[in-house]
Order: sequence, then structure tokens, then C-alpha cells
Amino acid sequence: MNFDDFNISDNIKKAIKEMGFEKTTPIQEMAIPAALKGQDIIGQAQTGSGKTVAFVIPILEKVFIPDRSPQAIILCPTRELCIQVAGEIEKVGSNIKKLKVLAVYGGQPIGKQLRVLNKGVHIVVGTPGRVIDHIERGSLDLIGIESVVLDEADEMLDMGFREDIERILRNTPHQRQTLLFSATMPDEIKRIAKMYQKKPKFIKIASTKKTIPKITQYSFKTDEKHKVEDMARLIDAYDVKLSLIFCNTKKRVDYVVRQLKSRGYKADALHGDMTQKVRYKVMNKFRNGNISILVATDVAARGIDVDNISVVINFDVPQNPEYYIHRIGRTARAGNKGYAFTLVSSYDAPYLVNIKKNYKVKITQKSIPTLREVEDIKNKLVLDEVKSIIRNEDLDDYIKVIRKNSSSGEDCVEMAAALLKMVRQN
Repeated sequence: MNFDDFNISDNIKKAIKEMGFEKTTPIQEMAIPAALKGQDIIGQAQTGSGKTVAFVIPILEKVFIPDRSPQAIILCPTRELCIQVAGEIEKVGSNIKKLKVLAVYGGQPIGKQLRVLNKGVHIVVGTPGRVIDHIERGSLDLIGIESVVLDEADEMLDMGFREDIERILRNTPHQRQTLLFSATMPDEIKRIAKMYQKKPKFIKIASTKKTIPKITQYSFKTDEKHKVEDMARLIDAYDVKLSLIFCNTKKRVDYVVRQLKSRGYKADALHGDMTQKVRYKVMNKFRNGNISILVATDVAARGIDVDNISVVINFDVPQNPEYYIHRIGRTARAGNKGYAFTLVSSYDAPYLVNIKKNYKVKITQKSIPTLREVEDIKNKLVLDEVKSIIRNEDLDDYIKVIRKNSSSGEDCVEMAAALLKMVRQN
């Protein structure tokens, strides 16, 4: 589905488009219509499935701006996730004037949070401990809450937040909508759902592991000093038409883009420090082929749905094994073949071991090709395509042309060699 298919306001559709999202993910397609109707939801989905947008859109559709008291509360296990979710709400709600969103979490001075709460906010995103703090101080009144979201509920329970979560739920109105999202469904979560939800719709999204077999995965040993040069050699060797490069930080993204541009590649960046307008422009350039290399962080790459990405390159190995699966899933779309290349320095090596252990993926270790090998690989790629055409396509008319135009002084091998040279030089 496209986001335009939903019965949502134009300002949200516009923001989603500016974020570079077009097609929905499975969790969004199934959860958004049910949530818009006011149904409670239990969503079982992995991190990176697009669940944040799945609950943000229905919440924003309900927010009444003139009322400056909290109307929705989202509970997250960590400060990092709080910040990330609050940022996502602000992006999806960027065209809603005077919308106020606040993230509350430990480790940040409570005074700043108190001042913002006193001025009035519409949506609060918080860790359970800090939310309880504000309830006890009287700075957070949940009487007007219409929507509660438990994000990554299993992780919150693992961290010992069960009592806090239940206390917060008891402080919200009985007629609220409750949306629960979790990667796993232990009995404790089922019990919370039974006690605090009303006839919830259960949505389970299959693991992204199914996308792995279509993708040829290679790892390349390198060192930090030569990473960019080695990556450039891989891009040349495999004649990469459209590639997505992942870095672990925004600073690294900018560094890699500078290095690639200095070597003459058409590359651009995508990360959280860029305005939505700039991100939208970059995505359009990538889709239209005006740039052939997009360098991104994991968060910024959410929602990228481009069918003809031929190679995903991990410039940095992700520390979270699940991110690796989400990254490489950007290639081999719509029945196409795809490659995933991972550059592994001594610093990256333990994280690659973790990925292999968690997902049992086949990642073949290869050496960075020499300049001579780059030429051999390029020739082999062309000849592999030629063999595929011989096997699968009707060549009768072309064979007639060759026979008609060949003279006794030329054999087929020479003609093939000349054609290969023409292809390689163009």
C-alpha cells in the first residue's frame, strides 16, 4: 500500500512524503487502519519493521491542538528510543502547527522537563521510571490521555519495569486506546494485554530473515586506514550501478560522502541532521539515478524502498545484529539479484561474529581485489550475463546477422573478444 491510500490528513501525508517514505511496511499496512478506528492492538514485530510510524499516525490524527494537556503517552525502555520516537513524531507531525512533543527520561535534568510540561504538551514519550517521577511530583496529569503505547514491551519487562507500567496504565482513563508492540510475546505480556486492553487486534509480522537467501553476502578484511580505498575498489570491480552504504554515525556518513566525491563518484548523504526537505531531494536524486551511491545511517534509511539497489555495503558493521538484516534487505527487491558487502576492520570483527551467531547467515570471506583482479571480475560479470542470455533468450535473429557479416578471416572467439572490449570501454 501507499500512504496515500489511508484516510489520513493531507499534512501528515505531506510529511511522510518529505521523509522519503512511499510504500507501507506490513505492520503499517495492518495496524494503521485498525488504530484509526480506535481499536486496541497487539503488534508482534521486530525492531526496524516501521512500527513507530504505525502508531504515530493514528495518534497525530486524534490530537486536538487547542488542548495543551497530554493526550497520548508512549512508554519506551531506553532514553535512546525515547529520543528516537519523539523525533519521529516531530517529523510526521512537522506540518501540524503548534504541536508539542516532549521526551522524558532519566539522565536529563528534570527541571527542563518540568518547565516544558508546565507550558503544555500534547504527546509525552518517556521511560517508565521518569514518567512515574513526574506523576508523583504532580507535573504529569494523565487524566486527558486518549492513547497509550507500550513500545518494545518485552524489553521494558526484561528491565524490570512491569510494576511501573501497570501503575501508569492505572493512572490513565479506562476508555483510552492501548497499543502494545513487542518483538516477542512472553506470558507476562499476554497477562498485561488481557488486563489492560479491550478486545485487541493481534498482528504478527514474520521475521525479515526470509529475505536473506536471495542475497549474496561477502565480507572483506580491511583496516580503518584503507577502508574507503578498498570500498572504492569493490564498487569498481563489481560494476555497481546503484548502491546503499551504511555507516554507524552521522559523522561517518559525511566523511564517506566527502571521500567518495573526491574520487569522482556520484554520492550523497542521508542522516538525521538534514532537514526533511533536503532528505526528500536526496531520495529523489537516488531514485532518478542522478546519484548512484547513497550513504546513510540506519535510522535515516528507514522507509527506503528502491527496487533496483544492486549492492548494500556495510562501511561499518552494525553493533546490533538485527540492523544487519534490515540493511541487506534493501537489495534483492522485486525478484532482482543483490549483493551485500561488509568491510571488516579489527574493531568490527566481534560484531560480525555476533551477526553470524545470531542469524546463521552465510557470509563468504573474500580478499579485496587487486587492480588486475578488478579487471578479471568486470570481464567475468559481463560474460556471466552473456551466458545467461544464451540460456534464456531467443538469439536466432542475432546469429543470422553474425553469420551474414562474418568473413572467413575472423573466427567467433575474436568477434566475441572484440564485443567484450566494446562493452567494457563504453
